[in-house]
Amino acid sequence: MKIALINTSDTLGGAAIVTYRLMEALRNAGHDARMVTFVKYGDSPHVMESATRSQRGNRFVPERGWIFLHNGLNRENLFKVSIANTGMPLHRHPWIREADIISLNWINQGTLSIKGIERICALGKPVVWTMHDMWCMTGACHHAYECTGYRDRCGNCQFFHGGSSGHDLSRSTWLRKKDLFDKTDIHFVAVSRWLAEKCRHSSLLAGKPISVIPCAYPVESYHTEPYVTMHSYDIDYSRDIIVMGAARLDDPVKGLPYAIKAFNYVFDTNPSWANRCLVVFFGNIRNPRLLNEMQLPFVHIGQVNDPKILRELYARAKVVVSSSLYETLGATLIEGQAAGAVPVSFGEGGQTDIIEHGVNGYIAEYRNPESLGRYIIKALEQPFDRAFLHNEVTRHFGAETIAARYIDLFRSLLDR
Repeated sequence: MKIALINTSDTLGGAAIVTYRLMEALRNAGHDARMVTFVKYGDSPHVMESATRSQRGNRFVPERGWIFLHNGLNRENLFKVSIANTGMPLHRHPWIREADIISLNWINQGTLSIKGIERICALGKPVVWTMHDMWCMTGACHHAYECTGYRDRCGNCQFFHGGSSGHDLSRSTWLRKKDLFDKTDIHFVAVSRWLAEKCRHSSLLAGKPISVIPCAYPVESYHTEPYVTMHSYDIDYSRDIIVMGAARLDDPVKGLPYAIKAFNYVFDTNPSWANRCLVVFFGNIRNPRLLNEMQLPFVHIGQVNDPKILRELYARAKVVVSSSLYETLGATLIEGQAAGAVPVSFGEGGQTDIIEHGVNGYIAEYRNPESLGRYIIKALEQPFDRAFLHNEVTRHFGAETIAARYIDLFRSLLDR
């Protein structure tokens, strides 16, 4: 099969990374998979950049500018929404026209417009759209949080100025998506059962064909025992290491205050843990003073760009923690488990696709830091076999496994 995967980037962002891994896995399975991107950072000959720098600006700026105007000139929520009113004419791209299957992924910020997606569908090829967030099922936002407007027709969006208009950009974008989905036969893929369940309640996607296939992770490259000396960080590896990371630790959706309260519960219930544990935070943080409330010893090592260092950190950890209030899937939990660390998390999201409670990790009571703390203690005191954890996550999220599931889906669509 000739498969064209479309994503905004090849390496920048979570959707880009897992889409690139899927492309490589499909190629390893003997298929001609290629990636068409808005911007290219890597050097793979199987990735083609579709836009020049000026073309990117001509698509990106008008969309963000229109959102900015409708948001009361407020930058706070500028990237929490997309309206896909501009994009590249990828229906003309040679790799798209030659493909047997077209796989859409994260296509925002000027990559594709809603009209552009309709033109791709008009080529008459099966189109599969992998959803890495909630954008396909909402009017404009990438994550609805507590809002249930996507179950109706959106409008009064919390991310637009005042959130007081039933005919705001979220409603007008909803209407354009509704028109697209009514005209076309797109097959949607949710990366977790949680996301698929949200789709079934969506006014846009209820009744649409939806498969659940998780993202492909390079879990085979994770090792369960450390073998590299990490001199670049001030980490005492004689302690029991607990890891927690995110692109931005204090993004409200990551629930950092709950994690801090959970770690403090660990300290309060048994202060001797202060001599045994070390919490290692990685990722950016806008307000580092939040960490001043920590009672357990901790270090914040900032953003980690080298995947080798991250794999080594996980290999040295006993526990990997996520306090995310919502999570499409949960990359840090998968990565940590692949290295043998016990995952502990809330369960509102795709975390339940990763963790089978009591079998390969622990799911705490939602928004309950004491429950999270109790399971952190349990994971420290009764760790699972590291090789078992690695094998479990490989069985579910290995690139070869995920590629095979996509191949089955693509063949079924071609055979219709």
